[in-house]
Amino acid sequence: MLFPNSKLIIFSKAPDPGQVKTRLIPALGETGAAQLHQEMLEQKLRLMTETAIATVELHCAPNQQHPYFRQIASRFNLKLHTQTGDDLGERMANALQAALGTHSQAVIIGIDSPPLDLAYVTEAFHALRNGTDAVIGPATDGGYVLLGLSRFSSGLFTKIDWGTNRVCNQTRAHLHQLKFTHVELNTLWDVDRPEDLDLYRRHLHSYSCATELP
Repeated sequence: MLFPNSKLIIFSKAPDPGQVKTRLIPALGETGAAQLHQEMLEQKLRLMTETAIATVELHCAPNQQHPYFRQIASRFNLKLHTQTGDDLGERMANALQAALGTHSQAVIIGIDSPPLDLAYVTEAFHALRNGTDAVIGPATDGGYVLLGLSRFSSGLFTKIDWGTNRVCNQTRAHLHQLKFTHVELNTLWDVDRPEDLDLYRRHLHSYSCATELP
């Protein structure tokens, strides 16, 4: 294992039609949006489990007993947890605090950013192991696609306007107030809106071309 005292937490909802990727429903329909969510989740799990980078956990909503989660846990040899908390910030805080109770570093990611790959996560773990308190992977929409910590404060997750373009800037401000050292990775795009779909399709095409055998 590349980072034996580190934990990688992946957050995801179950791919139930009408419950995921709701902003894409006008373009894809409820079933199509759910299928895209499932496709991106399985792509991310494949990427993050094909190399033993760290202990990998999937944190599930609505709960870990959902039949789909139980099925992919077996496929990818994953440990499942249920997300707990009243909002995204509380759920992330609970997951990271628990992880840092048993590991020296923890990184949390979602599944919505196709260019977030193993090299990106590896860069985050390297920064944490080298002594920084936090790592942020900014998103083009003003949020972030990755957050890594080597020490915990619940203050990082309060008074954040989740789901808006203010999330990353507000988190930076909290890091400054808490006197956390931090490293920022390259800004990545994610798939949330219908206008993101063409970028996603081009990404899939370029990835399939790059992995084809000569």
